[in-house]
Amino acid sequence: MSLPLAYARAYAPAMKSFSVDIAAAVLEPEPLDPGQIVSGSPEVTGKVLWRSPDGTRTRGIWQITPGVVTDTEADEMFVVVSGRATVEVEGGPTLELGPGDVCVLREGDSTTWTVHETLRKAYAIG
Repeated sequence: MSLPLAYARAYAPAMKSFSVDIAAAVLEPEPLDPGQIVSGSPEVTGKVLWRSPDGTRTRGIWQITPGVVTDTEADEMFVVVSGRATVEVEGGPTLELGPGDVCVLREGDSTTWTVHETLRKAYAIG
């Protein structure tokens, strides 16, 4: 059974396990640093679902609309729920991502994201 996001966030610290409907989750604006935007007018939204007490591990949902942005990555694994993007890792591979794909990025990777269709992902950092 999937809990409403507000319930999951309110009670997650006291709960050992919970679930959230990723596609239906209402996300909050997470403004991009203008220096990260290469082209277009991409907008980022997200929701932290859980964070470890020491702040080293985070689980959440993140979304970006079409455009091109740069980023320096955290140690992260994510699953694309919807949308499509091409992620170029400086000195590494070019990743074509779509629904159902799992991606692992390493802390410090310099990336360029070309978002073709609004991309939503569920992620784990740390």
